[in-house]
Amino acid sequence: MNIGQAAKHSGLSAKMIRYYESTGLLQPAGRGDNGYRHYSAQDLHRLAFIKRARDLGFALEEVGKLLQLWQDRQRASADVKTLALAHIDELNRKITELVSLRDTLSELIAHCQGDERPDCPILKSLESGPDQR
Repeated sequence: MNIGQAAKHSGLSAKMIRYYESTGLLQPAGRGDNGYRHYSAQDLHRLAFIKRARDLGFALEEVGKLLQLWQDRQRASADVKTLALAHIDELNRKITELVSLRDTLSELIAHCQGDERPDCPILKSLESGPDQR
């Protein structure tokens, strides 16, 4: 199947497929006489794996490690679990950061009168920095 068909089948854009090829996550596709890329069922399976890992928030480097582990039938599942646990730690750090940002913005919004006056604590905070409210 050509790149357009592979994109449609995988739910990825052709641009992302080319990008994954350029980063080494996907082997460069074979090319037909017309110069078009041709993807196999195995390529589509790998693309599905990459897409699912990315949907779970794994960084490209982590996806590469997961692909290596996936292909290594002698791997220990503990290696996969360690990588996934580290990812959960990073997700929890980001969640904490996002909750803090949401709470700070909510507090600023609560102090904003939202009327015709020019005084705005939201803009004042942006101007003066995070510790100056």
